[in-house]
Formats: sequence, C-alpha cells, structure tokens
Amino acid sequence: MLCQAQNLVNNPSFEQFEQCPVKLGNLDADVVQWSTPTLGSTDYFHSCSVHMGTPKNFNGEQAAKFGSGYAGLYLYAPDDYREYLQGELTATLTKGNQYELSFFISLAERSDFAIREFGVLFSDKPLKLQTMKNISNKVRYRETANRYHYFRIPETEFLRDTRDWVEVRTSFEAKGTERYIILGNFENNAGTLKTKRKRMAKQGAYYYLDRVSLVNPEKTVTEIVAAENPVKQDLEFELGEEHTFQNVLFEFDQHQLDKAAKKEVLSVYSYLEQHPEYHITVNGHTDNVGTVSYNNILSEKRSQAVARELIRLGLSKTRISWSGKGREFPVASNDTETGRQQNRRVSFILSKP
Repeated sequence: MLCQAQNLVNNPSFEQFEQCPVKLGNLDADVVQWSTPTLGSTDYFHSCSVHMGTPKNFNGEQAAKFGSGYAGLYLYAPDDYREYLQGELTATLTKGNQYELSFFISLAERSDFAIREFGVLFSDKPLKLQTMKNISNKVRYRETANRYHYFRIPETEFLRDTRDWVEVRTSFEAKGTERYIILGNFENNAGTLKTKRKRMAKQGAYYYLDRVSLVNPEKTVTEIVAAENPVKQDLEFELGEEHTFQNVLFEFDQHQLDKAAKKEVLSVYSYLEQHPEYHITVNGHTDNVGTVSYNNILSEKRSQAVARELIRLGLSKTRISWSGKGREFPVASNDTETGRQQNRRVSFILSKP
C-alpha cells in the first residue's frame, strides 16, 4: 500500500495562529510559519474572528476549503502594488528531484480584475524587502547573498471563479537551494495577463488562498494510478466518434473528479501518449435541473476538470480543447435520478489536426 507523500510546507492550511485576526494586513504577525517578504499587507481570515472572519469578510464571501482559515492577497493592483506569502519549508529541496506544488485559490467577489497565472519564487534565505511593489528580477537580485529559483505557473484560463476553490498545480525539478517559498504575482501591471470583470474597473485582483502542498512523491501520480489500473493494450477509439467516459459521472451540481474518474482519464491519457498525432475535444454535460445558463457554466467546469487532469498527467495543452454543452444532449431520460446521473457526464472526440 502506498502512503501519501509528506507535505514539505509548514502550516499548509493556515490553521495555526498566534492570535485570532482582528485587523487587515496582519498575516505576518498572526500566522505561525508564514510571513510577508515585502511591505505588502497580506491578510489572514479565520472563523474565530468577527472582523476578519469566514465565510463573510470585507472582500466577499468564501468558506475555507480546508479547516477554518485562509490567506488573502492582492495579485494585481494600481501602481504595481503587490502582496505575497512567504513560508519556510521543512527541509531544503534535493537537487535533481522532481516536486509537485499545488494550492487552492478563489477570486474575491469585489475584485475588478482576474489574472491568468501565479509566480513561485524559492530562495535559500528569507526575504524582507522594503518595497510594496512587485518583486522583480532587479529587486530580488539586490540581495546578492541569496540564491533563487523562480518560475511562473501558466493557466489555460483566467482564474475568475468566485464561488468555488480552484486548484493550481505544477511540477518542477529542484536546484537544491530551495528552503523558502514565496507565492504571488512577480510581474508588473504591464506584464500581467489580466481581464476586466467590471466596466469601470479601477481596483485590483484579490484572491483567497488555502492549503499549500509541496511533495516529492516516491512515484509519480501517473505511475501510482497506472499500477492500480493498468491500461488495456487493445484499447481503441474511433476518430471523429463521440465517446463517453463511463466513470466520469457527477453528483448533482458538482464538477470534481473522484478516484474512479481519474483512473479512466489516465487510460485515455495513456492512449493519447501512444498516438501523439491525435487531438482530443472534451465536452461536459448536465441533466435538465436548473437554468440553461447555469447548466452551461456547470458543464464547462466538468469538461475543464477532465482537461486539467489530462494536462496534469502530461498532455500538451496544444492537443486538447474543451467546452460545455449544458443539458442539450441527454443520453437518458431526465425523469428519473438514474437517467439524470447518466446525463451528468463528460464525452470526448479524437481527431487528427
């Protein structure tokens, strides 16, 4: 039996605190094992607080994804203002090893903008910079005694979900100097990929952030799942035909993949690896409960969940597209729960570009 890899991030869900938060911009003093590397005033929210509580707070409403607390920070704001999270890892990363980083985010309702990517900066010493702007190359390399490993986490879409938590995930190879991790947006306003949410947008993009995970699995996710569910060598899919995932079925109003669904997605990923010339189009579907507009959005999230899993497993983003079909193409009667569950599905079509 395989054990879960150890998380190298201290206090990953922001549950341990020195004191219940009572004011804005006090994460540096309130939260155990986390700090702010600049003068930017990153916030801390916890259900124990009246003024900085959850789920309701000054920037919107969001229940914690894990536990009772989470962080909040501006990733885009006027005059290149930025906020960051800095944490010390349980150990320095090992050079040449592969690591997997993930965290959950949700855009605050009062944000005027949404951005498209996060930045990650590792260092071997903690930063405390006398600036409120973005940590650019020029700024961080003034610290000549520090060693850095920086990369961006590109996303296929703008991160603008204000209702649900969205997982951001990436993998990388360590340089062997990574002891501290800093999360945020390291680009200035001109270099930030952003989109307006409101016509008179003047303010920033504020995100809630929960459970940061950094692991060095003994085996990759692909190897673990493949060992549990080996792909049949005689698996075949007709080009141009619609195929339905048999195990990618959703509970009412849900779009998360369970273990069985991820196993089947892995099977399709393995097939695509055997046929590198194929492109996959993923389509999400719903039952007929709810409005047309809401079901269109929900079906898009379902197709995106499958697309994200394929990309996480290693499929190139150039080989995949996805869309939501709403409730327009049922495969069973919506008059029974059994039929409705069959309609809460994801299908796919393979083609040659």
